[in-house]
Amino acid sequence: MKFSTRVKPISYLKRHAAGIVNDISESREPMLITRNGEAKLVVMDVKSCEEHEETLALLKLLALGNREIEQGYFRPVEEETRSHRFVPFRLRAGFPTKSCISCAIRAGI
Repeated sequence: MKFSTRVKPISYLKRHAAGIVNDISESREPMLITRNGEAKLVVMDVKSCEEHEETLALLKLLALGNREIEQGYFRPVEEETRSHRFVPFRLRAGFPTKSCISCAIRAGI
């Protein structure tokens, strides 16, 4: 996303609002609006904004995961899977049926 190619003063936004909406909706390229030569806001279409927000959320999750790994808040997959026993859903939910009972027998429950 390069703002340098789409920089406009706020007066341009005021005079050409409808055209800017059409242009940004079609091109999906954001526009940087300046006031007194200083960047003040970015105008972008809703779809691009939603995608941007989703990307930021995923990056935050990755950063959180990396921080937890650095702090030692994790267990190896092998250790985690050994600590859990298979229990069929129906047995957990209190609905033992013939098929669930046979599943439990095969699982050693």
